[in-house]
Amino acid sequence: MSTLSTKKSKAIYRCQECGYESGKWLGRCPNCQSWESFNEETAEPTSAVALPSLSADERPLPLSSSPDYDYPRFSVGIDELDRVLGGGIVPGSVILIGGEPGIGKSTLILQLLARLADQGQPALYVSGEESAHQIKLRARRLDAVRDGIFLATVNETEKIIAMAEEMRPALVAVDSVQTLICQGLASAPGTVSQVRDSSHKLMEFAKSRHIPVALVGHVTKDGALAGPKLLEHMVDTVLYFEGDRSHAFRILRTVKNRFGSTNEIGVFEMKEEGLSEIKNPSEIFLAERPLDEPGSVVAPIIEGSRPILVEIQALVSPTNLGTARRTSLGADHQRLALLTAVLEKKGGFDMYGHDIFLNVAGGIRVEEPAADLGIVAALASSRQEIPIPSDTALCGEIGLAGEVRAIGHVEIRVREAERLGFKRMILPANNRERLPKNIGIEVVGIRSLHELLQILFTKPATGGKR
Repeated sequence: MSTLSTKKSKAIYRCQECGYESGKWLGRCPNCQSWESFNEETAEPTSAVALPSLSADERPLPLSSSPDYDYPRFSVGIDELDRVLGGGIVPGSVILIGGEPGIGKSTLILQLLARLADQGQPALYVSGEESAHQIKLRARRLDAVRDGIFLATVNETEKIIAMAEEMRPALVAVDSVQTLICQGLASAPGTVSQVRDSSHKLMEFAKSRHIPVALVGHVTKDGALAGPKLLEHMVDTVLYFEGDRSHAFRILRTVKNRFGSTNEIGVFEMKEEGLSEIKNPSEIFLAERPLDEPGSVVAPIIEGSRPILVEIQALVSPTNLGTARRTSLGADHQRLALLTAVLEKKGGFDMYGHDIFLNVAGGIRVEEPAADLGIVAALASSRQEIPIPSDTALCGEIGLAGEVRAIGHVEIRVREAERLGFKRMILPANNRERLPKNIGIEVVGIRSLHELLQILFTKPATGGKR
């Protein structure tokens, strides 16, 4: 069929944050509101063609008659990484690993390739950012120098695919996807078109040859993965490294997984010799907890399918400024403001003239509402200068009316607290009624914030009332 029309190539401006296109340069993207994110690119000429004919293999089939396929995962030898991947790597899958600079992405890749090489599976490591000498120095420090790891320092996507075609490794690791360039594109590495086309070619290679590909991705200043959002939609699994570089602990979180559960986490500790797995995160996060100290509370949270006991710390002190400060580390700032208002309105505490500082120890971030009881208890304890017994843990959601609402996964939270030696657990009354009889610790069910304050403090909180 002949071509109907052909457009001439022209210069366009594309936002590097969201992919929005404009015919002229703009200082601020009208789509994602980012500043100075437009780069000039050359739009490739496109041709309008007639609709193609479909072969017998391309015609749609009923879902019931589609062929079944069992994905044969293989373990990488790192239990925490296997956990977030859903049990191992699926052949032909594309994995994107993101995180801030220096968080441990390249370290994790090298340790992963070393474990595969120890199993007799060769791996290809492609770096477009570092020289072979730099990578060798890191590998020697991590004790990851293996004959089964093959290193290439190129950034042409076509060359990477040619190497993988010839070598047929167990895994191809690319560090990073923002350094790749495709032949025929005039734009610079890291632009939307380069990231999109390079990722698409690597994805086609992975699916056609059943060879998994791991891509390391940069993040923007806002903490989101750099490049077009299409990149996250294209890949099969998105893993994100969380944590503060000033803390030793790293959280590897599953954001997307087509072959397993999402929001699963793996916990690591960054040491001089690399990332070390944390088998019992609760014990690590509570190791340095002060006992019988006002403002310190333990709350069981759920990350994926795993219960973790974390320490929530609060410091409430009179302010010398005109406006009191509200600072939250590891918890949502808006959630802190909401719970402070509920504690003031329904609990009778004067919080208006006090600075409030909230911290989740260990660098972990708490997102679920089940930590509400722990946050409120820590605030009240610090405000009253009355410590909460160190053998007591709390979990539950608090509503605006001061009611305590039921939460999920209560039994595994209680079992984890019992395993670590806690004697008492305070939780919603509706959850208490559904627990089995063989719980080995005291479980107290409450229905309101008022009941919580009565249980925790032996005398009325007169000093904190209006």
